[in-house]
Amino acid sequence: MIYCCEEHIELALDIIVDEYETAPKMTKLSEEEKLSTGCEYCKNQAIYLVGNE
Repeated sequence: MIYCCEEHIELALDIIVDEYETAPKMTKLSEEEKLSTGCEYCKNQAIYLVGNE
């Protein structure tokens, strides 16, 4: 599972596909989740959760 901002969504999708060889699932975070979660690639606020389940 990768938390990411709008800028890094493509990178997160590529990593999940490479790692799990399945179609990734992209979920938009709720307003409450956004406040406490940062992007794993930069210091911006995370907007999406990308995973394989």
